[in-house]
Amino acid sequence: MLGVFHDLKNDFGKEEILATERRTDSKGDAERRPRGRPRAWDDKAEQNRIKSLDRAMEVLATLSEMNGATLSDLAEATAQSPATVYRVLVTLEGRGIVDFDSVPQTWHVGAGAFLIGSRFLRRTSLVERATPLLRRLMGQTGETANLGIGREGQVLFVSQVETHESIRAFFPPGTMSPMHASGIGKALLAHMPPAEAARVTAAQGLQRFTRHTIVQPEALAAELALIARRGYAIDSDEKTLGMRCIAAPIFDASGAAVAGISISGPTARLPDHALAEIGDKVVAAAREITIGIGGRM
Repeated sequence: MLGVFHDLKNDFGKEEILATERRTDSKGDAERRPRGRPRAWDDKAEQNRIKSLDRAMEVLATLSEMNGATLSDLAEATAQSPATVYRVLVTLEGRGIVDFDSVPQTWHVGAGAFLIGSRFLRRTSLVERATPLLRRLMGQTGETANLGIGREGQVLFVSQVETHESIRAFFPPGTMSPMHASGIGKALLAHMPPAEAARVTAAQGLQRFTRHTIVQPEALAAELALIARRGYAIDSDEKTLGMRCIAAPIFDASGAAVAGISISGPTARLPDHALAEIGDKVVAAAREITIGIGGRM
């Protein structure tokens, strides 16, 4: 990781560019004040990227997807040398971002990564506002209640209140799911302009997970139009056979759908005749959260 520190030192050495900007006080004298970004903020050219840090982040991201990996497997997955990957891992281990299990000789994402990632949620009151509604929804329906946001064309689950039933749906915070095969994802897509929804799904692809997954763009567009009219979305065996999800969107102050709330459980406990009643409960919870964060529908 010496390359990382070397590049960072060079980067921070440009103090006069990154750290200050000119301003004029009441007397007309020029002063310098701290600033949070360089003048060329929009310049994303290759020379502004720290390559060694970029490679280190690739190692961490790949490790998170592998649910634990040996050094050799991780090196192969990232197409980097074992020596380079080892230096990255040891450095991250020193910060608690990864852990090493000496018995199976595997590396895992550590508590430090969770602590850093969880601070993302502090940027918004969404989780705080949604938590009591998730609990209420779970109590009303007897099924697991979920909160998710859209991220890079997928649904990122950020909070959950589990049912007490032995058979349950489980989406731990940090789980990602394709939008087209997710109740929350379809609820979000349904409230995008049709051209934007088509662009998002085309970029991600309409992967088939079960025989019920909607994989035709025209069929998905028709489904999204129905969801927009009805107010809630249904994922019926589309991602996992035997599981259903009913979801509704949460809106921000501009009226954009930025998150979704859902309940999910076995199809046998969510029969067709109960979907409308449950859907109304989910929509009511989504509306309360929208109001709580200052949004508008």
